[in-house]
Amino acid sequence: MTITIARPARRGVAAGALACGFIGGSVPMSGLLIHYPILAGQSARYAVGAVLILGWAMARRLPITLPRLKDLPALLAVVGVGMIGFNIFLLTAQHHAEPGLVAAVLGGSPLVIALVAPLMSGVRPAVRALAGAGLVVAGIVVLSGGGTWSGPGLLLAVLTMLCEAAFTLFAVGVVRRLGTFSVALWCHVLAAVCAGVLAVPFDGAFRLPSAVELVAVLAVAVITVVAFCLWYQSVSVLGAGRAAVLIGVMPVSGLVVSVGLGAQSLTMAALVGASIVAVGCAVGLRG
Repeated sequence: MTITIARPARRGVAAGALACGFIGGSVPMSGLLIHYPILAGQSARYAVGAVLILGWAMARRLPITLPRLKDLPALLAVVGVGMIGFNIFLLTAQHHAEPGLVAAVLGGSPLVIALVAPLMSGVRPAVRALAGAGLVVAGIVVLSGGGTWSGPGLLLAVLTMLCEAAFTLFAVGVVRRLGTFSVALWCHVLAAVCAGVLAVPFDGAFRLPSAVELVAVLAVAVITVVAFCLWYQSVSVLGAGRAAVLIGVMPVSGLVVSVGLGAQSLTMAALVGASIVAVGCAVGLRG
């Protein structure tokens, strides 16, 4: 298969692939925070991220655009649904469903984005983007091995997938108006404040993180900042529909890290699933 990608879009593809690779590879690190209060942990990681973004902006003298009143609904939607909501549903779902089931359902987000993003702009979804997203979804299902659930497990997994899609869909317009870097900063600030306020009534007694949890918070914060900026740069260049197929890199990178750490073995199903994901990305990105 010959893949033709215009030169200006190559950086967008690279940025999106790196962003998804970082997020997928960080899942084992996030697992170290499963016993730490979820909202307090999110507030801490996003606060650290905001400081990192601001420090980088000051060092590089990068301009920061203040959001207008019309930008706040989109920013709050990204924060509430795509950041805080996503993490809450992701961790809660794993109490009622196997990780394979959650990963398989989460793999549906590229198809949702490829279908909804063009409709939000009043255009017809691209056939290639839909076909590529469909292959990515199929590959992730094979890669994750399906899985079982009990009680609300399937519903929570679906909500996690919708939150993942919303992270991109809600940000399309505001990234166009404010720019990638500014959106990253204000979303981190809002997420840190909102999660901190919600932690008071919902998390119960506050406790300091252990040494391992502190390292995990700092590591996840750095990874999130880098991935956040790279992902929205990719969306701004490629469009949400085409960038969505790159989400398939997440479980593949997670598999590589898990195998490298000895957390799981490399199976034929995993290799087949990863191959299908690669083909789906190629189909969706053909120009």
